[in-house]
Amino acid sequence: MILDKFSLKGKTALVTGSSRGLGAAIAVALAQAGASVAVHGFNTTPKSTQRKIEAAGAKAITLVGDVGDAAVCARLVEETVQQLGAIDILFNNAGIIRRAPAAEYSEEDWLALIDVDLSSVFRLTQHAGRHMLKQGAGKIINIASLLTFQGGIMVPAYAAAKGGVGQLTKAFANEWASKGVNVNAIAPGYMDTDNTEALRSNPERARQILERIPAGHWGHPEDLAGAAVFLASPASNYVHGHVLVVDGGWLNR
Repeated sequence: MILDKFSLKGKTALVTGSSRGLGAAIAVALAQAGASVAVHGFNTTPKSTQRKIEAAGAKAITLVGDVGDAAVCARLVEETVQQLGAIDILFNNAGIIRRAPAAEYSEEDWLALIDVDLSSVFRLTQHAGRHMLKQGAGKIINIASLLTFQGGIMVPAYAAAKGGVGQLTKAFANEWASKGVNVNAIAPGYMDTDNTEALRSNPERARQILERIPAGHWGHPEDLAGAAVFLASPASNYVHGHVLVVDGGWLNR
């Protein structure tokens, strides 16, 4: 039956940056589809997400650490394997954003953002991928952005990082597709999360954005749930290196 292909029963997942926002919604969706989930927070234990997963009848473990640190990336994968028995699904969701005019953008902000939003994707994918290659199966999904395709305003490092995420997705997919490991990405549109608070609190910018979204409203974290389960499940076994846009139609305009 077709719905069986969307089941994640017996699978284990690691979702970085899942204490709130997009990551929390993705982690809960995977749990509702049957997966055991390792949820991750930067500096606090993501207890709220853990409770929601357990309420869905799934197992959850909590992990903490800065993915901008290479050693933490390795540890998160290994702790997932040790505590859940395997890693079948990786969602590279953790990210930060720093806003400033391009001419004034600091070296400190550039380096911090590239470490968290791009280098961690490479490192976590590499570490998790080694386990998946050994078992001959796995799903890696990166969180890209509309700025994977566009330049944005006052976010040069974020645009560079998310452009890189799109290219990393394709590069890993080219090497691993024939080995049973799917590497894809989701590019969310303008979502009602902490990352867009500065935009939503600016009346003029918020109006400009809303006027361009054909759906007529900002997205919500739960709007990614279907795409997340699809790319994590056997239903997407022949999808490789794809960036799935979930944007209310923004890129159509």
